[in-house]
Amino acid sequence: MKLRGSASALVVVEGTDLHHDLIGAALALQEIVAEAGIPAGRAVGLDRFTDPLPATAEADVYVLYRSSTVFAPAQQRALSDLVAAGKGVVALHASNLFGFGPGGLGADAAAHRLIGSRYLSHGSHGSEGRFDVRVTAGHPVTRYLADFAIDDEYYLLEYADDIRVLAERRTPEGTAEPVVYVREHGAGRVCYSALGHDPRAWGNPGFRQLVRQAVLWAAGLDDEAEVASWSTRWPLGNARTIGPCAARHHDAPHEEGDGA
Repeated sequence: MKLRGSASALVVVEGTDLHHDLIGAALALQEIVAEAGIPAGRAVGLDRFTDPLPATAEADVYVLYRSSTVFAPAQQRALSDLVAAGKGVVALHASNLFGFGPGGLGADAAAHRLIGSRYLSHGSHGSEGRFDVRVTAGHPVTRYLADFAIDDEYYLLEYADDIRVLAERRTPEGTAEPVVYVREHGAGRVCYSALGHDPRAWGNPGFRQLVRQAVLWAAGLDDEAEVASWSTRWPLGNARTIGPCAARHHDAPHEEGDGA
């Protein structure tokens, strides 16, 4: 099946490899986006948004993987303007490190408003472990996604009032912590997931399906048949597959809210 139109994506990584493998992330995310039936390039650095070359200007959705506390205001405003004009952005993991650099949160205001959250800490129970991701709302990003377990980092977030939480984890204290949400920004679409620290997460079938469906939605490809075909056809092993017949349909009670 061929996707409608000619959507394309650009995987953009930025920062240092001190805490995150940016090269590995770029390669893994490019592969995941290609699984969704969307051609994807990969690039390093955020200056590309301030003076977009064709690879940046023509992309329909940006998959952002940052590992830095520095985000130049001009870069923030340029990305925000591109999304407000109709681009999509799928921001992963540490892409919401705001307020830790020179100038504090005020210096990151444009990106903070765009993404809609910021990382606070790992919490008091260590930085990583295995936990369950529970899908809590029906939406094109989660339409065919069942609950899944993942080995990843624990993130505690501060988030805006206008986000729509799609999936969460339970902290050791029993509280719900968002791990996936969406929001609108002007004419564009934003999806953020706290998941994606390292290869254990990138190879997780649930994470891969989540990113595929997030990219399809952020690129404006909402057709249910296309999402079903491209996001669910990858096998889990042991003759099991995720798909419309195999996965739990979390969106059944929420059909009216699928658009945003």
